Amino acid sequence: MGGPLEWMAWTTPTALFFGAVFLMVASMALLGARNPSYARKGFLPIETTRGDRLYIGLIVCALINLAWLLATDATQLGAVALCALWMVLVLRWG
Repeated sequence: MGGPLEWMAWTTPTALFFGAVFLMVASMALLGARNPSYARKGFLPIETTRGDRLYIGLIVCALINLAWLLATDATQLGAVALCALWMVLVLRWG
């Protein structure tokens, strides 16, 4: 009998994904404690803080990956590339 998380079927990509999300959120928390964020207006139609842009970016990345799965049988690396580009755009200029 395995440990308490045996039923979760953790694969390496899944663990890397959740690890990356955890590191992003932890980094934002440390950055926010050291250098508080302020709301600003970028290309998004609302004023956002760094945390808002991170949240919006992650939600859209989830949608990009789901749309990729729906639209194509190709590997997810294309969706990952689109997500990386989206995150850079929204965090920098959003």
